[in-house]
Amino acid sequence: MELVKGKPVKEAMAILSVLPQKGAFLLKKLLKSAVANAENNYDLKADNLYVFRVFADTGPTLPRYLPRARGRADRIRKRSSHLTIVVKEREE
Repeated sequence: MELVKGKPVKEAMAILSVLPQKGAFLLKKLLKSAVANAENNYDLKADNLYVFRVFADTGPTLPRYLPRARGRADRIRKRSSHLTIVVKEREE
């Protein structure tokens, strides 16, 4: 996440395109959405945008159970997260 913080949107997209991790693909998809929202909802130019903040918060945890010996069960927590990207326009 710190790789793209403070970078222009085009450079951040290029960085995320070459990373092999699954999270990089998800961040790239989220960044595209943030740029589209900035253009359509706030009339900002995509060329002047840069990545201001990137962070992950905890999401809902789903309880699951794993059968064990003697009729017992262990609880498994399937954790999820919320990713957030904030883009701003460079002031020149």
